[in-house]
Amino acid sequence: MSQRSKKKARPEKAAAIPLRAAGLNDRWMVTGVCIFLATIVWAVFGQTMHDEFVNYDDGVYVYENPEVARGLKFQGIAWAFTHFGANNWHPLTWLSHMLDCQFYGLNPGGHHLTNVLLHTTTAIVLFLVLRQMTGFLWRSAFVAAVFAIHPLRVESVAWVAERKDVLSGLFFMLTLGAYVRYARRPWSPGRYGLVLFLFAMGLMCKPMLVTLPFVLLLLDYWPLQRVEPATRLVMEKLPLLALAAASCVVTILAQQEAIQSTGSYPPALRFENASVSSIVYLGQMVWPAGLAVFYPYPHNGLPAWAVIAAPILLLFISAGVFILRKTRPYLLVGWLWYLVMLAPVIGIVQAGLQSHADRYTYLPQIGIYVAAAWLVAEWSAKRPAARTAVVYLAAGVLAVLMACAWKQTTYWQNSESLWNHTLDCTVDNVNAHLNLGNALLQKGSANEAIAQYQQALQIEPDYAQVYYNLGNAFLQKGSVDDAITQYQEALRFDPGYAQADNNLGYSLLQKGSVDDAIAHYQKALQIDPDYAEAHNNLGYALLQKSSVDDAIVQFQKALELQPDYAQARNNLGNAFLRMGKVDEANIQFKEALQTQSPIHQ
Repeated sequence: MSQRSKKKARPEKAAAIPLRAAGLNDRWMVTGVCIFLATIVWAVFGQTMHDEFVNYDDGVYVYENPEVARGLKFQGIAWAFTHFGANNWHPLTWLSHMLDCQFYGLNPGGHHLTNVLLHTTTAIVLFLVLRQMTGFLWRSAFVAAVFAIHPLRVESVAWVAERKDVLSGLFFMLTLGAYVRYARRPWSPGRYGLVLFLFAMGLMCKPMLVTLPFVLLLLDYWPLQRVEPATRLVMEKLPLLALAAASCVVTILAQQEAIQSTGSYPPALRFENASVSSIVYLGQMVWPAGLAVFYPYPHNGLPAWAVIAAPILLLFISAGVFILRKTRPYLLVGWLWYLVMLAPVIGIVQAGLQSHADRYTYLPQIGIYVAAAWLVAEWSAKRPAARTAVVYLAAGVLAVLMACAWKQTTYWQNSESLWNHTLDCTVDNVNAHLNLGNALLQKGSANEAIAQYQQALQIEPDYAQVYYNLGNAFLQKGSVDDAITQYQEALRFDPGYAQADNNLGYSLLQKGSVDDAIAHYQKALQIDPDYAEAHNNLGYALLQKSSVDDAIVQFQKALELQPDYAQARNNLGNAFLRMGKVDEANIQFKEALQTQSPIHQ
């Protein structure tokens, strides 16, 4: 076939998939569905506007991140594109957080509002794109509604730090829409360029979108039914695959610290957990109970029956949808959509300590929703008597999912409620005890925090971070000797723990051991030369020894790293006073009053 004949074929294919009934093209019905989707999202997630930040990554992404907290500035924009933050390279996600801080400051309600708005838009665009691809309004509406309010969406929407999910999800949907428009018209560099641009934008929000080119190949098979040779369709995706490959390389570089070693998580365990998690997500889709923000690896390993049953079930489902591919192609496409999109986060390359996570289902499960909706709709279409029952069933499913999602969202009100619920849903959860302890410590309940840290150490006795936080709790109580012991334990298990050296130095300074304190501050700075707090604390200790010039150097270094570090600026003012430089001191004191640093000693 010539190039000219191929181009002529595309408009004919577009006309080959018409709307299934004249009424489905009614703009009022489409508008009504969009309003309905927005309404149910806000009915479930509107309550998050009253929620606080939580102490699980929200600090790293927003309120303890000075680049983000100061709003959308040129310096912050440059930082977003040139630095790996939170073990990721996702500059557009950082820019969205900066923009929120520009408008809302550190008021968590505004940050939650943005998440809800993005998720609402994503659900609506999903509906419009599915309808555009398939011509079916009500099936598309049901899929979008389930996506919008399923309890598994709560983690992605109610968690400010998961902005990357809802933002990348929106670009994912926009890329699909642009691709459908490109595929159903004669080839155009502009339309193809738009697909590339939107895909690149999505990758800069969250690299999980690397599988999108494979999803587009699935959509070529169904529902787009493109008849070009397979080699042509694959060649067409090469620029997209090149972007995905580049994103994979950058992500591996960014996540070097987060990627777990094969010693901690052997390959066999990873493959076992991957197959079990794939089935767990399906179970949670049908029965969304006991959902938690963090699921630890089972302390005694995965159950033998689950390790055996999970791959068998995966193979059985895969064989079934392959056999039915000619009569029900949506089953194969939906199932492969699910598996392919899960691949980057299924744990073969283990980043983090979780066995699985609700947020990983944000986009992959759409494939299952599509397969289920089309299967039930085609079954009922051949049985007129069952149609009314199916409508009532769909309404009932949405009502139950809304109720469950609304309840799940209530657990995200604050850190304490989130981690208490997590402990109710999981066992031997060290991170839950640790973070609950941190929440209790933040509100001044040191004794309750100590109890949580001690429970964490019963599960994992060599966890350096728990010892560190236990030291912080004792320090809050005024038990300096106990704090010193805990910091020393933290350093015994993790000699490169800069924060533990810093706080050990602070504790020793309280005991009058200035030289020992200086030694630990210097060690902390050897580990992390850009540790602003350690520079400030070292300067303060040097000031105690009347090494004023050296102290000023440390305070200035702290301010170079953190210009709005009020405590360091105040200390610099005191150092200038020691030297008799009253005017310079007053300047620092005034600037200290005008700034409020997110870093505290």
